[in-house]
Order: sequence, then structure tokens, then C-alpha cells
Amino acid sequence: MASRQIPQTMRKIICTQLSPKFRESTAIIDTPVPQIGPKDVLVQNKYVGINASDINYTAGRYDATLKPPFDTGFEGIGEVVAAGEQSKVKVGQSVLYMVMGAFTEYKLLPAKHVIPVPSSNPKFIPFPVSGLTAAISLDKVGEIQKGEKVLVTAAAGGTGQFAVQLAKLAGCHVIGTCSSEEKVKFLKSLGCDRPINYKVENVKDVLKNEYPGGVDVVYESVGGEMFDTCVNSLATKGRLIIIGYISGYESQAGFKPSRLSALPQRLLPKSASVRGFFLFHYANYIQEYMAKLITLFTEGKLQSVIDLGEATPKGPFVGLDSVPDAIDYMYQGTNKGKVVVQLGASTSSKL
Repeated sequence: MASRQIPQTMRKIICTQLSPKFRESTAIIDTPVPQIGPKDVLVQNKYVGINASDINYTAGRYDATLKPPFDTGFEGIGEVVAAGEQSKVKVGQSVLYMVMGAFTEYKLLPAKHVIPVPSSNPKFIPFPVSGLTAAISLDKVGEIQKGEKVLVTAAAGGTGQFAVQLAKLAGCHVIGTCSSEEKVKFLKSLGCDRPINYKVENVKDVLKNEYPGGVDVVYESVGGEMFDTCVNSLATKGRLIIIGYISGYESQAGFKPSRLSALPQRLLPKSASVRGFFLFHYANYIQEYMAKLITLFTEGKLQSVIDLGEATPKGPFVGLDSVPDAIDYMYQGTNKGKVVVQLGASTSSKL
């Protein structure tokens, strides 16, 4: 087994009780660094990604069989510091991964679950969850076609940024909702044809007046009233992809099922559809689409925008203690791109 000098203990964030309030449901603990097996690698995390669904797991919404205590976080990037003798990954290699339990200083993984990348550049972090969700769902669930009108809600966020760009690369007209004029400029820089600042303009009125024929595909992550507006704005044979409902994540009740009662009368006259997308149900596409995303990024055809919290009162998010702050910041809706927390120095000289 190849390895570098590794401490005996590490820190990680675990869920101690089920709650949609991340601070209330989690704790940082000291624990031994796990022992490596012949087919494993041990990764020293450099950066971890923040996702809206972090609190869906701590609330027990995604997996009813998951009982506290359990590890938290979905994605990380770092450097391999130990590798089993049967592992094809070498010590010193930068790797990206999407495995439960990423909010930790060191992560033990089967070597087959890591993705080698050129460096620990945090701009790779958005790809496993945010990028793959957009890329796979738009193709396999939204079935987008060149020339169609695509509406992206929360378009300036971690996954919205990719949905906007990928729809444009597919030759679509893209509409994106956001919450500030700064984000309007950001969306235009990504190629969004019609950004809508819902703090200034009424989304329902804009869609009714400027897109009277409706929109062909909706990439929807907000829920609530925005979901209603999107359903009512679908074109004939329109497809709405539900990739989340962030407006209900922080409440104990979550999404109110009473909204479903009106769906048949809205969808049937248009032959429209509402389709859910959960990334892990499409695991067979992950390798293919990850390669596409990395290729597009390295060729300069796809931007990956991250927010390290530099503009927050406390400054950049550094260390596991800042993860709750980063989650709160994301839910405030002021971030542009993917919220990321730094755990160690990056090996990349260019971000």
C-alpha cells in the first residue's frame, strides 16, 4: 500500500437527529482516520460542494431507512494520500467523487468510485451533482430539441448555470429566472436569452406576454407558486422536469401534495407532462455524461462558476465549521453558481 503521512484522527460532520435545519441536526466529531483496504483510496479533501438536498438527507426525506447517526455531504475533490495495492489510482492523484459522507477531512472510497481530474481545482466540484443533474435530465427526461424554448428556474444557482449553458449548446432559446440585476448580468454572460428578475418583473406576466405559445421544456427546482406558474406556461406537448422544490426544503411539511389535484386539468388539454428526476436513478449515464462535461469545460465551451463565500460578512468558507454558514448562504439565494467550502489548500495554481 502506497501512502503519505496521515494523521490518526480527523473531523467530519454527522447527522445526529432528523431535521430540515442543518445546524440542529448535525455535529462535528473527531474520529479515527479509516483503515484502507486493497481496493480503496483515502482522499484528503481540498473542497466540498454544498447542495440544496443536504438538508433533505438530514430531514430523512430521501431515504427512510437511513437512521442517525450518519455521515453528511455528497461531493468532494482532493488528493489521494493512500492507495490500496489493488487500486489503479496513485498517491498524489487529484480525484473528484460523488459519495455520501463528503463533509469530512479524509474520505475513504473504493477506487472505482473516484474520477481522476487534472488538479484539485474547485471548479470541477459542480459537475458530479449539479452538472450531471442538468446534463442527464435535459437529455433523457426533458428530451430537448434544437429550436425549443427552455425555461430554467433559479437559473443563476449551482445547477441552473449548467442547464442554461447546455440548453444553449443544444440550440435552444433559454429563459432564466433569478433574484437580482447582478444575476441578470450573470445569466446574460452564460448566454441566457431572456433573464427574468422576479423581484422586478412578474414571471407569470412575462411568460404570458412574451411567450404566448408557451415553453417547451422547464427545468424546475423551486416548487410552490413558481411550479404552478411553470405548469401553466407549458406549450402543447411541453415537458416540465422537477429536479427539486427548494422552497419547501426548510419546512417540516416540505412540499404540499394538495397542489397535485389540479395537475390533470392543466396537463391533459396540452398533452403536457411533469416528470421527476433523481440523479441516482440514472446512474448508468453518469460516466458518459461526466466525460462530456469535463471535455466541454476543458475546451472552454462550458463555464463552471463557483461561490466560495468571498462576499459574505465572515469572508470565504474555510473548514468544516463553515459548512452550516455555507448552507444558510445558499438558501438566502444570493450566490452565483455553486457554493463551495475549502477544506485544504488547492493544488491548482489557476482557478
